Amino acid sequence: MADEALLDEREVAILRWRCRRGLVENDLFLERFFATHGSCLTIRQARGLTLLMDLSDNDLLDLLLRRKEPTGEVAKDEVKEVLEQLRNRA
Repeated sequence: MADEALLDEREVAILRWRCRRGLVENDLFLERFFATHGSCLTIRQARGLTLLMDLSDNDLLDLLLRRKEPTGEVAKDEVKEVLEQLRNRA
């Protein structure tokens, strides 16, 4: 169950720094995500978020805006889970 273990504050801070983007639109999604989920991120979610951060800014924005769905290496369950959290405005 290591995937469900929570990240500590330092790990969240490092992940948050890694998630800084060049497009302000992406940053807005990510800031809202960290404000809502930052205190309860799991290793699984961090892995999914890291895979998303490997995408170009434009590809990431297309996913966030539902213009595209994850394919190839990014079409993993942990990515889809985090992507839905990022897309959710609640």
